Amino acid sequence: MNAGIIGTGHYVPEKVLTNKELEKMVDTSDEWIRTRTGIEERRIADDDMDTSDMAYLAAKKALENADIGAEDLDMILVATVTPDQPFPSVSCMLQDRLGAKKAAAMDVSAACSGFMYGLVTAKQFIESSDYKYILVVGVEKLSKIVDWKDRNTCVLFGDGAGAAIVGPVQDGKGILSFELGADGSGGKHLYQDEYVVMNGREVFKFAVRQMGESAVNVVEKIGLKKEDVDYLIPHQANIRIMEVARERLGIDREKMSKSVHKYGNTSAASIPIALSEDAKNGKIKDGDLVVLVGFGGGLTWGAVALRWGK
Repeated sequence: MNAGIIGTGHYVPEKVLTNKELEKMVDTSDEWIRTRTGIEERRIADDDMDTSDMAYLAAKKALENADIGAEDLDMILVATVTPDQPFPSVSCMLQDRLGAKKAAAMDVSAACSGFMYGLVTAKQFIESSDYKYILVVGVEKLSKIVDWKDRNTCVLFGDGAGAAIVGPVQDGKGILSFELGADGSGGKHLYQDEYVVMNGREVFKFAVRQMGESAVNVVEKIGLKKEDVDYLIPHQANIRIMEVARERLGIDREKMSKSVHKYGNTSAASIPIALSEDAKNGKIKDGDLVVLVGFGGGLTWGAVALRWGK
């Protein structure tokens, strides 16, 4: 059977941290941040809200949107690099809180590419007919691993969660192709010591190349052309990187999802938050060919081409 996305949901914290407020915290400026990243503000979770809390709120919305109950779930996959604690996993905590008693549960660690890895993993279980409904969540509380004195990184990141229910869809719909990849030799360019450490120049070069290539590759794999793409949802890391991917596909700006200005880089939550927002506001329509593409620490990358609809 074909596997596709049958429901989405997302959650972002209420607290907004603007560029103007960051000017008072570190040596930076609103203009510098906007021109180099496209970010204007980001959301920050309160101290008493952890990763699993945001995952739960997004998951509940996705279940409601898919019109299924937690008891129907066969598996829960949570993509995150900021779990509440090393173990138990966020997915196990989520399974208990949702009451998804029959669901297997595991976390996926692929940084900003995590949701893509989770989505492709879910596809395999559903197309083999072993499982019917799988919850895939991308969630991060990056504010707890950001050095708020490092102006090169603290301006980039935000907190949030996005969720998708993956299940069987009709012929011609769902996930049509994918590409996953990794280059462990580049891990030194983006990693966590105590806080996030990043070689911005090297990560930028990698992302610009890989986002464009992967987006084109998944379209070509299904025998279609770039002009057949109706909508692009790139990882919301940096507007300049996103624009390169858009230009490689040759699509108009209004056909590219853009929420980086509101939320900053939410890592594994970035793509599912954008997907959920755009599905809710009608930017993605039934039958649209949608490309999701992301990159992250590891270094990792992933892309999916899917035909929207149930």
